[in-house]
Amino acid sequence: MSAPRVLFIGGTGTISSEASELAVRQGLDVTLLNRGLSSLHTVPAGARALQADVRDADSVRDALGRLEFDIVVDFVAFGTAHVQQDIDLFSGRIGQYVFISSASAYQKPPARLPITESTPLRNPFWQYSRDKIACEDLLVAAYRDTGFPTTIVRPSHTYDAASIPLAGGWTAIDRLRRGVPIVLHGDGTSLWVLTHSRDFAKGFVGLLGNQQAIGESVHITSDEVLTWTQIAEAMATAAGVEAKIVHVTSDALAAADPDQSGGHLGDRSHSVIFDNSKLKSLVPGYVATTPFALGAREIIDWHDEHPLHQVVDPRLNELYDRLVSAAG
Repeated sequence: MSAPRVLFIGGTGTISSEASELAVRQGLDVTLLNRGLSSLHTVPAGARALQADVRDADSVRDALGRLEFDIVVDFVAFGTAHVQQDIDLFSGRIGQYVFISSASAYQKPPARLPITESTPLRNPFWQYSRDKIACEDLLVAAYRDTGFPTTIVRPSHTYDAASIPLAGGWTAIDRLRRGVPIVLHGDGTSLWVLTHSRDFAKGFVGLLGNQQAIGESVHITSDEVLTWTQIAEAMATAAGVEAKIVHVTSDALAAADPDQSGGHLGDRSHSVIFDNSKLKSLVPGYVATTPFALGAREIIDWHDEHPLHQVVDPRLNELYDRLVSAAG
């Protein structure tokens, strides 16, 4: 029997790179279709790489030519036009279509915890999440009306060594190392879940070609639950310093930095705990094995080895200084 043929649209991002590598290691015939612009992640050995403007249907058709696939995964669809293009391109030609949605689509604030796949989808604070919900609605309708073989995957906050989970990225680490306070939303006690991309990949690849996952939605997260203060302290420890933290309300942060208001008010400010029972029933043996204390050390080590990625944002520094000063 030949290996399942899988097309990853994207495939070299924070979430998708580990999934691409694991899929190859597990014997899948993997093709990556993207613009070939990623400077952080490379195409894994054993995978085919094609370049196209993935938002241009003609460009995609030209790149794929006569290639056929059993499974298509779109890691970079963010609006209904993107999803409709995929439906038009692949209807009747594939056995499974996997859409990468977002756990931020779940009801905010959540009426109860833990969050399950039956938690309502509603986020009045963040357009990104509402766009993902609209994509899901389109795919659910396509599955019901025509049998388009959809699986919806909802990652939560997934990271790798190159990504820093604190708002501000390296700017926050630079402040920690200079002994300058960083800013955290709320009082730092809200609960959060961080998932290493290695762990996400284990659950995700187990869904590929899984007939029980057709027509289903499933989130993939770690079972480790941390407060935001614990996350900041883990990053500080990994950076070799003690954390100095000033707490600012989420509303104040959103007002001071409107570009980030959706992420603050529509995601980070709400406590989340996820029930991964559905994933574990579909992918027996799934377990997330990278605690954030280890992940934090990987992040710092990677950035120390790649100084060009130690980018400090002067605008954010000035913003945080003002917020710290205002907090007294």
